[in-house]
Amino acid sequence: MARENDTLHDAHLSQDEAYRQAAAAYGAAIARLARGYEADADLARDLVQDIHAALWRSFAYFEGQCSVRSWVYRIGHNVAVSHIQAARRTKPGNYAGLDEIDHLAASDNPESTVGENQMADRLLATIHRLKPADRQVMLLYLEDLTAAEIGDVTGLSAGAVATRIHRIKALLAEPFQQEEPRP
Repeated sequence: MARENDTLHDAHLSQDEAYRQAAAAYGAAIARLARGYEADADLARDLVQDIHAALWRSFAYFEGQCSVRSWVYRIGHNVAVSHIQAARRTKPGNYAGLDEIDHLAASDNPESTVGENQMADRLLATIHRLKPADRQVMLLYLEDLTAAEIGDVTGLSAGAVATRIHRIKALLAEPFQQEEPRP
């Protein structure tokens, strides 16, 4: 579905129509992206609106320099990163680097069994705590973008993206593996 809409740079499409097609194809991904960047549900909804507004504006100058999918993610992540940076200025957060992540996902009660939803919530909470650049790479990876596509969005090389993903995945998995019940 996503790949078939990559022809929006057709000169015959108006800015409004190009936006409508992209919003229809990638609206759910934009909502997931916003929830990935913003833990507060109300602020995430505001972020979705901000991304859609920026996406509409962006089609005034989109000339097919990359796929529509990459364009949508580039615009979305740029808006989300700006959102996080603005929130950081007004309310400094406690973001963690890759070397500090192993302590972030620790369970409040390691003896209890963690259900699938709780584990997903903890993983997302851990991702929320990553620095914006690492969070951006991980969220794009979770949206099934390739390393090359993530590189198009972030400006990193595909090799740097692959390395970063490998490191983040290993660090994110560590606390969860330590909680495995003993036989």
